[in-house]
This record gives sequence, C-alpha cells and structure tokens, in this order.
Amino acid sequence: MLWDQRSKERSEAAAPAAAVADAGQMFPTKALRKFLASLTSRESPVLMDLGPVVGSNVTFFGERLGCKIILEDLFGDLDRYPKNSEIPFAQYLKTRLKHEDGSVDGILCWNYFDFLDLPSAQALAVSLTKLLRPEGTLLGFFTTVGAADTRFSKYVIMDEVSVKQRPYSSGGKKQTSFQNRDIIRMFEGLKVSESFLLKTNVREFLFRKPAQTS
Repeated sequence: MLWDQRSKERSEAAAPAAAVADAGQMFPTKALRKFLASLTSRESPVLMDLGPVVGSNVTFFGERLGCKIILEDLFGDLDRYPKNSEIPFAQYLKTRLKHEDGSVDGILCWNYFDFLDLPSAQALAVSLTKLLRPEGTLLGFFTTVGAADTRFSKYVIMDEVSVKQRPYSSGGKKQTSFQNRDIIRMFEGLKVSESFLLKTNVREFLFRKPAQTS
C-alpha cells in the first residue's frame, strides 16, 4: 500500500486512546543513519516499511530521499490473524508481499521479527530478500531479551540517531530473542553490512544485497 492522508486518518482513528495518549519512549539508533546513507545515492529509491502508518516518518524519508514509500503494516496482520487458522502464519507470509522481485531499494523491518516464530521469520526473510534490488539494504531491530507478552509499537523517527517507540496495539504477543547466527541464516543471500549491540537490549542489523556479478 502506498501512503496517503486518508490511510493515516483511518489508522489514527482506530488507534486505542491509551496508545494515542502515550508519549512513547525515546532511544538511540546507530544503524538508521547508515541505512539512510545507503539510499541517498539512488535516484527516487523505493522504500518498504513493515510497520503501521506514521505520517512524520513519511515526511522524514520524503524530504531526505525523495523516495516512493510502500507501507505494509505486517504488525496489523499478525495482530488480526486468527489463532485457530488452519493456515500457518508462516505459509501466509510466503505470499503476503505481492511485489516484483528486485523492486525495492530499502526495507524497514523495525522489531517485527521479534514477534514471529522461527518458521514465520524464515519465510518472511526469504520473501524480503527476493524483493531487494542488488545493493539494496534492510534494517531490523532484534531484542536480546525475550518476553511472554509485549505490545506492538510504532517507531517514530526523531532524527538520524534517535527514535521514539509508541505502543499502538491493545493486545500483546510473545517476543522471541533469536541468536545472532539464526538471524544471519534467515537472511541467506544478504550480507551483514553493520551490526550494533545497544544498551537498550536491542541488536541492530543492517543487511545489504550483493551486487549482481556478470
């Protein structure tokens, strides 16, 4: 889905009152600046955001990159997915993103993988790897501490080195801590460009898709 004002208004209207009122928690990021730098040399890059609509983020990326933004909100998909569905969520994710292979320059995953079981995480990683163009980059946040019940959050970019995390879902999901080796194996076909371990119990991974060789 491409972002427009009507989508923003519908998303904000549906948000729980407590989440809207929550000012959020700010924390540092080292990988976001690297992610931005990887896209600045591209003319009109295509950026995919797996999170919910955040109008200020759209403005932030538009001003700095002049990019086309595809908003998918996979968090919402997971929150609404029937617990008793006969189709595993991993199977659903295999065909969820209906875009041409090699059509996206950058992907923002935020902390979405924290809420997936391993089969679902692997299925999504394969799909995202196919979507990236050569030299494209993918940014993900991965917790180092699992939790039994954690609310989904919107990530609001404050500047290149800090983001604010605001809860937007009334429900919660189990948050899984993957090992570094498991994260790297998920994204087979991509190379780790940067990796940072933050004091906030978050590991930031910036992956890059290798250039095609003739």
